[in-house]
Amino acid sequence: MRRSVANFAFGSATIVCVLFTAYQAGSLLRSSRINAAIASAEAAQLDANVPEARFARALALAQAGKSEEALKVYKSLSNGPRSEMRNAALYNAANLYMRDALKHGDDESFKAIPLVELAKQSYRDLLRGQPDNWDARYNLERALLLSPEEEEEETDDSDAPSKEQRVLSKIQGEAIDLP
Repeated sequence: MRRSVANFAFGSATIVCVLFTAYQAGSLLRSSRINAAIASAEAAQLDANVPEARFARALALAQAGKSEEALKVYKSLSNGPRSEMRNAALYNAANLYMRDALKHGDDESFKAIPLVELAKQSYRDLLRGQPDNWDARYNLERALLLSPEEEEEETDDSDAPSKEQRVLSKIQGEAIDLP
């Protein structure tokens, strides 16, 4: 009896180890496929099924100065189902907007303001999903310094009576509660 229990425990442990090894081998295979796709992303061909390869392609396009093409790729990634890829794409797109805005300088600020606004929106979208991203918070603060938002002034309702003009009702009777 003891020997059969020991054999069963040993067999169970062996099966768990084999399953764990198979899972790790699958992960290694996926990682090597993703690495190959990322390496090919810098070349002309691109494995569009791997989001990491598209992200690497967008990064290479941004570094090459092709902002519009990189932003298209980042936009497609930000609409994807994976949250970590979405957050990284939103952050990089916002940074790209800010870099393009800073290229215009003070002389062409009318071109820079829409880019700063787009960057602020991307940072806010990122912070809605990931409020603890301090890099995005810092960059949003810098974008707000470049293009502060106008606060709406409190509207003074001239139609509303002033405090002295208000008349309190002095009708006697029961107070009727709302349903």
